[in-house]
Amino acid sequence: MSTSLVFIKLGGSLITFKDQPETARPDIIEASLMALQKVRSEQPDLRVLLGHGSGSFGHTIANRYNTMNGVLTPLDWLGFAEVARTAKALDDLVFDIGTKLGLPLRVFRPSAQVLASNRHISHWDIEPIQAALENGEIPLVYGDVVIDTTLGGTILSTEDLFLHLSENLRPSKMLIAGIEAGVYADYPVNSRVVSTISRDDPLDKLSVGGSQSIDVTGGMLAKVRLLQSACQNNPGMTAHIYCGLDAENTHKIISGQVVGTQIS
Repeated sequence: MSTSLVFIKLGGSLITFKDQPETARPDIIEASLMALQKVRSEQPDLRVLLGHGSGSFGHTIANRYNTMNGVLTPLDWLGFAEVARTAKALDDLVFDIGTKLGLPLRVFRPSAQVLASNRHISHWDIEPIQAALENGEIPLVYGDVVIDTTLGGTILSTEDLFLHLSENLRPSKMLIAGIEAGVYADYPVNSRVVSTISRDDPLDKLSVGGSQSIDVTGGMLAKVRLLQSACQNNPGMTAHIYCGLDAENTHKIISGQVVGTQIS
């Protein structure tokens, strides 16, 4: 895959009010996708794979049913279906806004395509995703429930999906847009952003915490660890955690500027 491929995630904290169940921020979604459209118009050869978190849609229900830790009983499977429904509802909104803006999005729904084993992806036919990228489309994925041969079912974050896809698609950049300015060196005081983190840095030297809202997939610490793994698997790739409230930040990073925290 071309080195002009970038992965972009719109975090659940960015596109929803995470403490208000099933409450999206359509204005932020639209601004983010308009910025993406601008980048694509300026760089016609750029290929983009877009993802988003579930925020107050998937995480609220998943926390209630403890879906992350396994799906075994009839009540668990009811919760599994509810998480899938709410995650899809948010994805439908992102898709509708994006297509109205003229973005050639194509949804790849993890709950219908991905098989996991003990929370790790064991099977995902990515040839359709590769074909979509080659045709100039924007594959759209999102954090979702999946069947798990060990646990019955579980949840995979967008970063989990990105990590797996990056091993085959080899993006040059992986962007994670949230509401925080980056990774803080002094969580929870949050007064100093770490500008760079090495893919091999031990995180115990940083006061990196979890999430202040409901986040069943682990919050900031889990994100940094997964992005370090992605960089280790893809020499030359950089990962970026930054504030997406200023949609221009996405353009700056793709253009080579350092915004927020860069992992390399």
